[in-house]
Formats: sequence, C-alpha cells, structure tokens
Amino acid sequence: MSALDLSIIVVYLLGTLCLGFKLSRGQTTVQDYFTSNRKAPWWLLMASIVATETSTVTIVSVPGFAFGNNLTFLQLVLGYLLGRALIVWLLLPLYFRGDYFTAYQVLAERFGVGVSRLASMIFLVTRNLADGFRLFATGLVLSAALLTLPATTSIATTLFPSMPGETTVLFVSLCILSLTVILYTSLGGMSAVLWTDLLQLSVYLLGAGLAAIVLYNLIPGGWSEIAATAGATGRFQVFDFSWNLTRSYTFWAGVIGGSCLTISTHGTDQLIVQRYLCSQTQRGAAKALLLSGLVVLGQFLLFLIIGVMLYVYYTGYAPDVISTLAGGGSVPTDRIFPTFIVTQLPNGFRGLLVAAIVAAAMSTLSSSLNASAAATLGDFYMPATRKLNTARHYLALARRSTIIWGLVQLFVACVAITFSQQIIDEVLSISSFSSGLILGLFSLGLLGYTRPLTAYAAISVGTLTMLSLRLLTGVSWQWYALFGTIATLLAGFAADRLAERRSND
Repeated sequence: MSALDLSIIVVYLLGTLCLGFKLSRGQTTVQDYFTSNRKAPWWLLMASIVATETSTVTIVSVPGFAFGNNLTFLQLVLGYLLGRALIVWLLLPLYFRGDYFTAYQVLAERFGVGVSRLASMIFLVTRNLADGFRLFATGLVLSAALLTLPATTSIATTLFPSMPGETTVLFVSLCILSLTVILYTSLGGMSAVLWTDLLQLSVYLLGAGLAAIVLYNLIPGGWSEIAATAGATGRFQVFDFSWNLTRSYTFWAGVIGGSCLTISTHGTDQLIVQRYLCSQTQRGAAKALLLSGLVVLGQFLLFLIIGVMLYVYYTGYAPDVISTLAGGGSVPTDRIFPTFIVTQLPNGFRGLLVAAIVAAAMSTLSSSLNASAAATLGDFYMPATRKLNTARHYLALARRSTIIWGLVQLFVACVAITFSQQIIDEVLSISSFSSGLILGLFSLGLLGYTRPLTAYAAISVGTLTMLSLRLLTGVSWQWYALFGTIATLLAGFAADRLAERRSND
C-alpha cells in the first residue's frame, strides 16, 4: 500500500470526525439526538437503511459467493423485497401512533414495561456482541493494509515487545476504528449517523464500481467472454427450486425465510426501526424502506457480477493465484476480492477500496451505538426516572451511553483476537436466534394478546426451540427467523389459553 492509499484512508476517517463535530451543534434534547427531531428526508433515511444493512462481510463475501457458486444469492433479495412490503402494511403504522424512541416501547403498551425491557435487553446483548465481532473483522482489513507499509511490524514490536507485531497492529487498528466511530456518533447523534451513512454508501459503491471497471478491462474478451465462460460453468444461475431445509439460497428459503428474516430485522429491530422514527410522516418512512430494497437489489447484483468477473479473470488469466490461495485444498472464496484489491488495483484505488470496506463497517457500528443508547435511555433509564430530569441531563447521558457501548464493542473485538474464525462465525449467528423471538412477540401484540405471562412463556419456549434447532439439526440459518416466530407464537397461544382457563376456573 502506497502513501497515497494511506492518505485516502486517513482523509476519510478525519472527514467523518469533522462531520460529527459539525452536526453536534444545536442539539438540546434526546429527541434531537435519537430521532433528528423527526425531520430527516426520506432519501436520507433510504441511504442510511442500505448502508446500515451492508457490512464488510457483504462487500467481501458476496463477490466470493458468486465466484464459487452462482447468482442464487439474489433469491434472498426477493424475500427482502416481500418482507419490506409486509412491514409497511403491518408494522410501520405502530411506530407512528406515539412519540417513541425505540421499537420496544410499543411492546410496553401491549404487555407492560417488563416485557419491553426483556426484548430490549435481548437486543442490547446480541447486537453489541455481534457488532463487537464485526468490528474485529473490519480491524483485520485495516491491519492488513497497515502491515503492507514498510517498518510497520518492527515499529509495533519496538513499542510493545511482549506482543507479536501483527497482534499489536491489529489492536491499534481496532482502537482507531472504534474511537472514530465513538467520537462522531456520540457527538452528532442520529444526525451524524444518517449523514455519515450517506457518505459511507457513496464511498463503498464508488469503490466497488471502480473495482468492477478495472476488473472488466483486465478481461480481453469483454462481456462476451464473461458471458460465455460464466454461462458454461453455471455462474448465471439465479433460481434453485429444490425443497431442502438444510440448503441455503434456494427459492423457498430466499422468499419465505428471507421475507420473515427481513420483517424481524427491519420491522422489529431497533437498529433499523430507529430510521423510521426519524421520519416526519409514515409515508416518508414507507417510501424510504421500499426504495431501499431496490437499491439493495442493485448493489447485490453489482457485487455478484464482480464475483463472476473475478472467476473469469482468475481461472483464465491468473490460475497460479488460485492455486496459491487454495494451498492444496479448497479455495477460500472470501479472500478472492481482497486479493484482487491488493494485487491488481493501482495506487489510490487500493486506498479507496479499503476505505470503502471500512465505511461499510462504520455505518453499521455507528447505527448500533446510537440504537443501543436509545434503548438504554428509552426502555430503562427514562421510565425509571419518570422523565423528571432536565433535557440537558438526558442528552448528556445519551452521549455517555453511546461511549460506554462503544467501549463494550471494542472490548469484545479485543477478546476476539484470541478466538478462531469458526468461533467468530458462531457468535455472529447469535443475532439470528433473537430475530424470530422478537417478531413473535410483536405478532402476539398485533393479534390482541396482552398478558405479560403469555409473552414470557412465548420467549422461553421460542429460545429453547431455537437452541434445539441450532444444536440438533442442520436447518439453514435462513429459516431461523420463521421457525423462531412460529415457535414463539404457538407458545404464546398455548400459554394464554391456559391462563384463560385458570382464570375461568
């Protein structure tokens, strides 16, 4: 990596900090801090939704998926589109019936404060644990870039002789990323999150587009060669109608499982719901959500086509690189696009792509911190104090809460240094367990159930069902949200009916 590449990364990080400082002016209440006083335009919310659900894993793994398989990933996006439509119809009206900070305040009106706090606690634990590991994954990318600079390892060893140089560089990378996100998020609040999301979306789409152009020009035959090679090897296959619950990326897993997953992540998870709460009208929130699905479809198609072109290029013109990466075994597809970035992109482009990968991660992390702070105040502290303290007090506490959750995620990322990649993948999957449980609770509320005991029993049985499903079966993760929702609903029905019988007796 050249000095130009490093300069681009530094300028990007400093730019996000300056934006956070600028947007911190004029905030006087937690409404300003958590919901931008409900004045955000729909197009800004749309960009924020897309940037938030796009992570480093998306940019790295989706091209790798097309490289090793085909375009069947797009079936999952069909579920994303259907799920968004159902959210607009069923759940979005709930959030515009009151002045809410969090999604779980809706549950408080249905089942009481205890249930809403339990749901909020599930969100806080799973979100910050998973995002701590996402921070770790992004730190790996930044540290790999820094290690290409001359004398980086020797300087690190000199500063911390008791630690391996690579570990020291990784730790410093984690601190740089974490402190940058903490600073601009704690200062600017949700306004900083929304506007930096727009910046980050622009950066990673620009970086991916430039990488696609460079890659395309490296293939002498152009699109005709790409189409011929990809078509002959089945890389353009989009649909797989096989019915197998253990297989991911089938039509049924994508449309049915993907739509249920989207309803839970975009309809009941504070991370995304907070965007709707920033909209002045329900119509603006609906427009942002629906159009974000089309943007997600377009960007996934871009990442997948990059993966197809990577397959054509490396199998036809650089097979030795594939052999080196495989090392006598299978090709680690997640390393294909990063390898191309490091070895084939010219100076400046490499820095932009690394900045793009960092941008994708920072958009999710900043959203996570602000959503966690909102849940802490809105679901726990403000109800406990009956909103009797001053606006300045709550605003100061909101900023402190953002900082604390940022340090929690940094701690999780540092602990992850000692873990294997397999354990990291297991921990990241925790968030998929809770999505069906919370969606089941919201569904019970929509159906008119109000007993707290019903909710507690539903969550308990749903949790046991999800643990059994994960540990004892080979069912694909794309079905987790659906099965978790069904188990929670059935348990709630049974518990409420039993309570009704006891009451009648």
